[in-house]
Amino acid sequence: MACAATTNPPPETTRRRILIGAFGLGFSCVITQVVLMREMFGVFAGNELVLGVVLGNWLLLLGLGAALGRWFSGRKNVSSTLAVVLIFTALLPPGQVAALRGLRQVVFLRGAAIGTMELGLTSLVVLLPYCLLAGFFLALACRALEQRRQAHGAGRVYAMDAVGSVAGGALFSFVLVLWLDHFAILLVPAMLNLLIAAWFLCRDGPKPEPSGNVTTFRLSCFLVPAAVLSVAAGSLVWMIRANPDAATTALQFPGQHLLFSGYSPYGRLAVTESGGQTNFFENGLLVATSPNIESAEETAHYAMAQRPGAKKVLLIGGLLSGTAREILRHAVARVDCVEMDPLVVRAGRAFLPGEFDRPRLRVFEVDARQYVRRSGDKYDVVIVALPDPATAQLNRFFTHEFFQETRRLLNPDGILSFAVGRYENYASPELSSLLSCARRTARLSFAKVRLIPGGRVYFLASDGPLTLAIAAALEPAGLDPRWVNRHYLGATLTPDRLADLDRAATQPAPINYDFKPVLYFLQLRHWASQFRGVSGWLTVLMLAAVAVYVFRLRGARGAIFASGFAGAALEVVLLLGMQVLAGAVYRQVALVVTLFMAGLAAGALGATRWLERSSPPPEPALPPGTSRRAGWLSPRPGRVLGVLALAIALGAVVLPQLLLTLARGNASRFGEDLATAIIALFTFSIAALAGAQFPVANALAGGGQNPAVHLYTADFVGASIGALLASTLLLPLIGVTGVCAIAGALNLLAALMVFRKGSFA
Repeated sequence: MACAATTNPPPETTRRRILIGAFGLGFSCVITQVVLMREMFGVFAGNELVLGVVLGNWLLLLGLGAALGRWFSGRKNVSSTLAVVLIFTALLPPGQVAALRGLRQVVFLRGAAIGTMELGLTSLVVLLPYCLLAGFFLALACRALEQRRQAHGAGRVYAMDAVGSVAGGALFSFVLVLWLDHFAILLVPAMLNLLIAAWFLCRDGPKPEPSGNVTTFRLSCFLVPAAVLSVAAGSLVWMIRANPDAATTALQFPGQHLLFSGYSPYGRLAVTESGGQTNFFENGLLVATSPNIESAEETAHYAMAQRPGAKKVLLIGGLLSGTAREILRHAVARVDCVEMDPLVVRAGRAFLPGEFDRPRLRVFEVDARQYVRRSGDKYDVVIVALPDPATAQLNRFFTHEFFQETRRLLNPDGILSFAVGRYENYASPELSSLLSCARRTARLSFAKVRLIPGGRVYFLASDGPLTLAIAAALEPAGLDPRWVNRHYLGATLTPDRLADLDRAATQPAPINYDFKPVLYFLQLRHWASQFRGVSGWLTVLMLAAVAVYVFRLRGARGAIFASGFAGAALEVVLLLGMQVLAGAVYRQVALVVTLFMAGLAAGALGATRWLERSSPPPEPALPPGTSRRAGWLSPRPGRVLGVLALAIALGAVVLPQLLLTLARGNASRFGEDLATAIIALFTFSIAALAGAQFPVANALAGGGQNPAVHLYTADFVGASIGALLASTLLLPLIGVTGVCAIAGALNLLAALMVFRKGSFA
């Protein structure tokens, strides 16, 4: 790498360096974001609420960092400042991962549930240094190109950042996550950014005097990248020998012996041993414990006692906890078990081989919704042995659509069994709403629904007879369960408990649908009811601060805020649509994220080139008191910005009907592939519209001070609010149609404001 000896490098060289730096930052940001979100998802044993809070904080802090960038916009040695930022963004993420894993048990009580406010504050503190630096870099890079009179430089920085995100997202989703752990994954963007930083420092560092030793100076230019490569090699050796991933994973399970940890396309799996029990944790959630006699017997025998002569049973989940073993004690001909994650099956075969190697048992490694849609078999009993619908992914197995699909698989008078919530002699209002919603949703598909207050609240749904004489049905077969016996059932199924549970489950409640996951929201509300304190007041204050900021937005910044909100909210909707239509397949969900970033890059690059080529020539002055009106097709930034906002609003209105149409035609494999392709195309298109708005808005606001800084802030704040509200509140409450209506109305209002202002220059 040769170094120029001139004091001021040519503008083209400076522009290239800054754009490559933006690419490296985008590459690092998307990988770091995904890794930290997965880590927090596991550390806080959470659900999509965790993802929404973390994503919202991430975008908000990026916006704050961009706002801080204006304080440094006048610095002369911009490349050196950007290089230092890249060095810190390379070194910070591994420390953040280690801190998350190690401090969880230190900061919070061991085993205690963590509320929304604690989650929000913790993620805010952990993300703060990296996000502030990343936002600062983008704002300073935009300003640097504007100072060097690079035409529409902010648009190119925005586009190159998006291109880097596309490259990083694709590499992470399709390569890195399949072969490397989180520490090794973070080493890839770290090395890239360190090399870019070394190049920055080499080209922008102190230059030799005319009488100095030029050979020595040039040699020093090679030493910096050589030192970076040495650090990379040393890091690889340390990564192989020290295995920091396993060491920090063990910190998350104090008092337990870590047997295995690994990554799959669905998340992070840890297997531990404690007190003679083998525990399986996926993304921080305890998904199975073996032996777990109470859960296995209740899940199996409550349903099987309804149809003692059942021959074919479908079990969704529950294999690791021993449910299949209990079902096979009955005189069934075959049990088909569906487990989604192949890594869970592989680990189960390694540590619990007895649960798998059984005659009459077939195991399928496929998403259960896909299996139910495509299967041509008929079953006497279908048992859903899954955790409560605390995530949007799990909610798919408690919706009206799923119950309808399951009924198609059942023989006449067949039984569906599932469990929601826990009843301990008292039904709180939150639990009553949860049970009522599940019961009413099941009643749309089955004539009879009965609740059993066991260790969990078990639902039995059928068009045929249902009985509470469970012990009488089990004893003739000579099963003699250790837990579900006459004595336990006599104490559990008392008339007062049954009557109280029936009263709780017959309250007015909404229906749970795929595209309106209200049961998920009720589960979150039931979970959040455990936490009391000042969180409500803090939430109100934060919302008030955001409202003041939004109220002050005008013109171009208002349009960018609206597109940021719509982009994030519609991305959440598209992720939900992909999950419902194509199953919880991580690579397909990652496709949505990668295509969204690709659309942003394509839109920003296209709009930037259009602006550079279509700058209008000077026009003659108008007589005093007159104004120039632009035609509707006039290629001017203000007019184009309004048209793009209208196009986003139209896309938001079309999206709900598109998803419903795809859902109706999604019974076959061809329908699923077509749905995936259409969602991918729509994702790219809506992102391209949002990406095109940024350079256009920057050109429109070019007369102000640091326009790109303000636009970046508005974009990140809008996206933060859109992601947070859509994933945690709006989707469960008002569904896909309501979220899209809000996003469309916001962009329509932004378009009207731009047109009304008349800023068409």
